[in-house]
Amino acid sequence: MNRCLDHHYISHCLRSRFLWCSLRLLFVWVGLTLFGSAAVGHDSDTVPSALPDAPSAIVAERLRGIAPAARKTEALFPDAPSPDEPATTQNDHPSVLRRALKDQKEIYSAPFHRKNLKWDLVFLAATGGLIAGDKHISGALSRDHVDISQHISDIGLYSMTASVAGLWLSSLKTKDEHANETGILAAEAFGNTAAVVGLTQVIGGRERPSEGNGNGRFWQNNSFGSSFPSAHSSFTWTMASVVAHEYPKPWVRWLVYGTATTVSVSRVTGLKHFPSDVAVGGAFGYLIGQQMFSLHSVRSLGFHRHSSSSRVKGPE
Repeated sequence: MNRCLDHHYISHCLRSRFLWCSLRLLFVWVGLTLFGSAAVGHDSDTVPSALPDAPSAIVAERLRGIAPAARKTEALFPDAPSPDEPATTQNDHPSVLRRALKDQKEIYSAPFHRKNLKWDLVFLAATGGLIAGDKHISGALSRDHVDISQHISDIGLYSMTASVAGLWLSSLKTKDEHANETGILAAEAFGNTAAVVGLTQVIGGRERPSEGNGNGRFWQNNSFGSSFPSAHSSFTWTMASVVAHEYPKPWVRWLVYGTATTVSVSRVTGLKHFPSDVAVGGAFGYLIGQQMFSLHSVRSLGFHRHSSSSRVKGPE
């Protein structure tokens, strides 16, 4: 009896330690991002000193860089913002908090868009199938050397986080706006993913493979750090998604998505999660990262503007 109590106490301590480590990592990264963004804005003569809407200053600089191309299509797009507008108009952008709340609203409302309903059904069917087979898959896995798999998943997550944070920190010295944007959007994706994953874990309350009867019962442990979905998988995939969209080179995609896949698989073989936990977590992370890129990236905005221009033909 005492051994069972000790096991549950140790498991609770480990989950609490992981949660606080994740939160500290998130707070430090976001704090550094905001500090660096403000520093970049302060050193610029053409952009306002405050950068509450990262990366709005970067967007402004790059939009001014494509001003000649914009003037050529001005007749076709009379409502498009002029690159010669004063920089004070940038103050119209929402604050960091308002932007975060808007992003959360977009994330939670996206599944209810009509164009996404068919994909919702596919996602629910696939998740249901995985949940039905979870206990059989986990039960067939070897219990030997599970600690090695757990270490691999930790190394994968921490190395991805360190790489993206290092890319952003280097941009402060090199003035590389592309790298700066990548770091900022990755931090935003990380924060939004943490909110979604934390809420889902509290609601689902699923037991891990090593807890209870090993069947992964839901609504048993309604707290942060429960099994469904996997935080490791979610965080790694959301950062990988941002990096792969910002740098769409084959070797970059193979590297970041390969790392995310390794983390997800090792969480299952390490008996920390069921297959459905990492699949849903990976889907959450990837889609949220893609959403951040589509909403806020200069590359995404430029692509959509170019696509719209190419579809409109002027008078012959």
